[in-house]
Amino acid sequence: MKIERLVSKLLESNVYLVEKDDNVIIVDCGCEVESVVEAVRGKKVVGILLTHGHYDHSKYCNEYAEKFGVKIYANSKIAETLTDKIAIYSEDGNIISDLSNFIFIEDDCKLTIENFVVECFSCGGHCKCCECYIIEGNLFAGDVLFERSIGRTDLKGSDKNEMYDSLCKLENLNFDHTYSGHGESTDSVQQKKNIAVYKRFLTR
Repeated sequence: MKIERLVSKLLESNVYLVEKDDNVIIVDCGCEVESVVEAVRGKKVVGILLTHGHYDHSKYCNEYAEKFGVKIYANSKIAETLTDKIAIYSEDGNIISDLSNFIFIEDDCKLTIENFVVECFSCGGHCKCCECYIIEGNLFAGDVLFERSIGRTDLKGSDKNEMYDSLCKLENLNFDHTYSGHGESTDSVQQKKNIAVYKRFLTR
């Protein structure tokens, strides 16, 4: 499996192209469609995963879905974020009200999307709709985990207690590498240390 990172102009958020046997899953939608089409280079996009609804990760989601003819998978609480002018934190005040391309994830589960098995974990804290995904040992953590920090908990929909619970959940999962919503990837050893530090920080 191959993972390619694209960095968007929206707060330098990451978009990931996860490729296996010429099929591609896109994680997050902050890059303009043209750059994603160029990076895909004719391979088959089979689905889109959103880690959460903040605009720098979701802005182009419907454009991606329509361009590639696929569905968007996201936490069921994402509708609250996408349709709220404050909670989505868009620079232009726009919301995303068309949810016809979405398949909502209600509980922690496994999805089969073509030849991908995707483990899905609800991880509130940064916002209520944060969803983390593990694909073949690779954790796509959105804005829950970063290289040496965690997501902000002072935004609308954020909650320190939920973040603590999410860190406890992630700490007990098996994964090799973490791909965050911003910044560089990390290995599990570094991330487990990171989680331990911020669990203590959240309970000070």
